[in-house]
Amino acid sequence: MITSSDKPTEVLFYHLENAPLERVLPSLIEKTLARGWRAVVQAGSNERLDALDALLWTYKDDSFLPHATAKDGDPAVQPVFLTTEAENPNDAAVRFLVDGADSADLASYQRIVYMFDGQDAQALAQARQQWTAAKAAHCTVTYWQQAAGGRWEKKG
Repeated sequence: MITSSDKPTEVLFYHLENAPLERVLPSLIEKTLARGWRAVVQAGSNERLDALDALLWTYKDDSFLPHATAKDGDPAVQPVFLTTEAENPNDAAVRFLVDGADSADLASYQRIVYMFDGQDAQALAQARQQWTAAKAAHCTVTYWQQAAGGRWEKKG
């Protein structure tokens, strides 16, 4: 699928093995904001959404990531919006999908980032299905796996 800028959507898969989502997601969001992009983070449950909401305020002693959820109001002005729905109220360029969240709307974003637990067989199977769907949609697909030292290695 082609985005409005006529470039294929980039779809990145982050296979979490040596560091939890709570350590990896904030740094990826920081990089997204540094590029001047807005982000939506879609969680698989309300419990995870609440945990991510708390995490982004406290993940570092000296900083936080500005964000909001639907209960905070005025999502259009938020650089990062957390949700369990398919919405994009802040006109985000990047969508992070965690805990089994999925998006059928790949073409509306510059980048989609699937993050999944490498120790969970169900998450691996779902990631394979998402990979196949992204390839079928003519997206640019990249697979990243954590090495033993915590660095990310591009595998595909």
